[in-house]
Amino acid sequence: MSGRVRAGLAVVVLILLTAVSSVPLAQIVMPRIVLLAYQVEDRDIPYSWGGGHAEDPGPSKGTCHGYRGSIKPCPAARTRGLDCSGLARWVYALAHGRDVLGPGNTDDHVRKMRRVKNARPGDLVFYGKIKKKRLRTHHVGIYLGNGKMMNAPETGAVVRVDDVDRLKDFAGYFRL
Repeated sequence: MSGRVRAGLAVVVLILLTAVSSVPLAQIVMPRIVLLAYQVEDRDIPYSWGGGHAEDPGPSKGTCHGYRGSIKPCPAARTRGLDCSGLARWVYALAHGRDVLGPGNTDDHVRKMRRVKNARPGDLVFYGKIKKKRLRTHHVGIYLGNGKMMNAPETGAVVRVDDVDRLKDFAGYFRL
């Protein structure tokens, strides 16, 4: 290799190193929460109303109490799986090493978090109405980046990736 080619290669390497060093590490390495969400998705875990809310986070049989799904009779009590908040609870527990969200529903979980304007992968995406005096959420997903979320969407589905704008009543991004 000639000296001129070697010098040109050194300049290219220096430029690449400078460019990479200015990028925040979080953009280079996928956050643990996102990696875990994809691992959960690989398991083809079914949606189960109330699933994931046993004493310990993770797939569990659901409940038919409060079920309003389209599949009749309610399959939740015989389906081991996760609902949307059960998914968020389990992935966050795996990432943090403890049950940081607790066994509640989406309203309980959003109360433990703070709203952020600029979402980062691993934040939670909530749907419903969040006002100063009124809180009524009905769905949550794990933000993956690029307008995508991991979620347990509905009876008959499995944990999957969907567009954040799949639901029309976006309430905001939240971070623990």
